[in-house]
Amino acid sequence: MERATVVKDEIIEQNVHFLAVYVETKNSCFVLLSESEDKLGTLAIAVPKPQDLLGPPSSSVFLGDRNIISARMFAEHLASRKKKIALVSVYLKTIDEMQARSILLKLLEKVVGTQPEKEGATA
Repeated sequence: MERATVVKDEIIEQNVHFLAVYVETKNSCFVLLSESEDKLGTLAIAVPKPQDLLGPPSSSVFLGDRNIISARMFAEHLASRKKKIALVSVYLKTIDEMQARSILLKLLEKVVGTQPEKEGATA
């Protein structure tokens, strides 16, 4: 039985700590992206399209309304990349969503990049 993989990392940009917790299972990925402390924020889900269909993953916001664009964007990005169901939470306290987007993307790529890509994975 294969267990979930958990990766934690952080970066400091503009004198602010940005944190990530990444959990990957056989059929899904979950990422908490947050500022200053690990917290649940706006939560989005994305489901990858089947391989025979074109287009972006289907996505929706489950919780919150402050950072919906970033949460959906990162969930869709992760679902496309991993070919799995992706849940992404974005919690920002002081930094503007637009300002934080490139920082959070860099952090997301850092934690996801530590895991080997699995060929043929499905949701």
